[in-house]
Amino acid sequence: MEILTEKIIFPEGCNIIFGMSHFIKTVEDLYELLVNSIPGIKFGLAFNEASGPCLVRKEGNDSELIEIAVKNQYRLGAGHTFLIVLRNAFPINVLPAIKDCREVATVYCATANPVEVILAKTDLGKGVLGVIDGSSPLGIELDTDITHRKKFLRDIGYKR
Repeated sequence: MEILTEKIIFPEGCNIIFGMSHFIKTVEDLYELLVNSIPGIKFGLAFNEASGPCLVRKEGNDSELIEIAVKNQYRLGAGHTFLIVLRNAFPINVLPAIKDCREVATVYCATANPVEVILAKTDLGKGVLGVIDGSSPLGIELDTDITHRKKFLRDIGYKR
């Protein structure tokens, strides 16, 4: 077995959701729940089929984001994983629906941070061991940081 890391590469200003699913139907179901969740959402979705023709399946409503999702998924190569690249939306707005999707087994991360996927490679293929989402802590939150956090959440409309 070989242990690898691969970066998920996506544009600044976008968010991603990376997870595992179990069925080709995931592609259409995730597409429907995304377009029905947020007016104006832009996204690309890619799913690595793990049997049959083993294709990278794709959907979305933004050709650039679809291409980004497909390129990442093909490079990652882990079966039954999906990647959603979002623009004009935050994962927090769609995660409950994604987690409720019958085919979704797990969500590894939902973030705008840099992401590295830790993969195991065997003769059978590649599988996800985990992800590294962003950077390690540089310190402990002070009172001024608490004030800044609370202001930020209100400024972007998530708290009153």
